[in-house]
Amino acid sequence: MKTWVVLLRGINVGGRNILPMAELRALLSGLGCHNVRTYIQSGNCIFEGADINPVGFSTAISAAIDTKFGFTPMVMILSIEALLSARDANPFASVETPEKTVHFYFLSEPVKDVDVAALDSLKTPSEIYVLTDAVFYLHTPDGIGRSKFAAQVEKKLGVSVTARNIRTVTKLLDMAAA
Repeated sequence: MKTWVVLLRGINVGGRNILPMAELRALLSGLGCHNVRTYIQSGNCIFEGADINPVGFSTAISAAIDTKFGFTPMVMILSIEALLSARDANPFASVETPEKTVHFYFLSEPVKDVDVAALDSLKTPSEIYVLTDAVFYLHTPDGIGRSKFAAQVEKKLGVSVTARNIRTVTKLLDMAAA
């Protein structure tokens, strides 16, 4: 069996799109996932299962959540190898206090035409980014909450994204290894 990572976007935020993790684990188990584990309340899951089509299975999970809970979250599925590769390719690995300042925006698909000038016009002088085919890496030394740039990344890239900080990425890898 392969290990997979499920990243849901926009759940349990501001009292909206409430999805208890115990119920998410049960839902995934009902869809054939094994050894389902979750991390914090924001839709980070690890499961074991057969080789799947991540896009098709993401759609199935989103539809099952809609049927049971009445909302349709964005669901992204990565292989554990893809998450490990993203972590290993982190261009900001040497940054001090990275758990608060280094963020991975996982891309639903590679960005076709990025307007670098538009991206650069939004960032502060201290913010640094690196775009790959799978991840938009962002270092926000002044904090993600204050970053106007971070709030506009998805719009400027033109593809769906879901972001996680390095602490969450590391925890998911640790959970998968356990």
